[in-house]
Amino acid sequence: MSNLTRNGVCAFCRGVLRGGGTVSHPFLQNSRVNVNAVNLLQRQPLSSRPGGMNVFDRGMKKRQKNWASALHDHHKYDYLRDEVGSRVADRVYDIARTFPLALDLGCGKSHIAEHLSKEIVERIFLTDISDGLLRQKKPSEMPTHSVMADEEFLPFRENTFDLVVSSLSMHWINDLPGALRQVQQVLKPDGVFIGAMVGGETLYELRCSLQLAELEREGGFSPHVSPYTAVTDLGNLLSQAGFNMLTVDVDEIQVHYPGMLEVMSDLQGMGESNCAWNRKALLHRDTILAAAAIYKEMYGHEDRSVPATFEILYMIGWKPHESQAKPAKRGSATASFADLSKISQSGTSNKTDKP
Repeated sequence: MSNLTRNGVCAFCRGVLRGGGTVSHPFLQNSRVNVNAVNLLQRQPLSSRPGGMNVFDRGMKKRQKNWASALHDHHKYDYLRDEVGSRVADRVYDIARTFPLALDLGCGKSHIAEHLSKEIVERIFLTDISDGLLRQKKPSEMPTHSVMADEEFLPFRENTFDLVVSSLSMHWINDLPGALRQVQQVLKPDGVFIGAMVGGETLYELRCSLQLAELEREGGFSPHVSPYTAVTDLGNLLSQAGFNMLTVDVDEIQVHYPGMLEVMSDLQGMGESNCAWNRKALLHRDTILAAAAIYKEMYGHEDRSVPATFEILYMIGWKPHESQAKPAKRGSATASFADLSKISQSGTSNKTDKP
């Protein structure tokens, strides 16, 4: 584990951070927290740059996460992040190599790192916009370096990391294409990015119930569930960011709750409440009660529980390198698809000729 100075950055981290040097940050004043960096949020985020998208209130998201981390029973809301973090870690284990230096983007309480071994990842940087979550990071085998940083601006040098992972964080990024380009830049050639984010069908039960209730009680509806990325867009986003050898797959996790109010309470405890700029500040009590009744009527089970569906999109992309396998040139094939029928007929003939 590298040493921490109260008003500076350790030598190892200074070589990784862009514009390294000695900096002062109030977050470093708590010596119980192993934070090896800096006031990174003073840099200009993607959403505030000219032409950048600005869908989410990043300041609100930071406050939501800090509030959730301060709950006395905050651990009971980790079930979804722990599950998805373990599935991301499984995808890291599927790659037969060791990663000397890794980055966890939007780590929360390090839900991925706790499932990794030091034989696979030798050292890992943990980043999140919430200092409260970083203070509560879970123990892991490998040395860790905590950096309070916004996912919309990565403060690391290019060609630094062998592996970048992210779990259930990138769906709150305003400029996702720009963030993926930054991930590609900080990776070393032949480095890999493995991420998970919620997809467009997430919480469709809650979204539909709230919309129907508002239409009935208020004559119109406002968005209460954040907009999410569709799985059909992920491949294009990764390709435009400069990744190759892409893999995108979808998983569905369904959690059962006593009712809709428990769904909303757990989302708040996870720090996953809506933070879109166009969100409606308050819901009328009558609308909430009507939505809860609609939720149970439309989606309820026989045991009176209700489901909440989380669509999880997994993505893997590699930074190009000359050693990677490349597709053959067009027209270089030595066999024709027309020959496949001949091969099949030959195989069938051989079987029938046998006594």
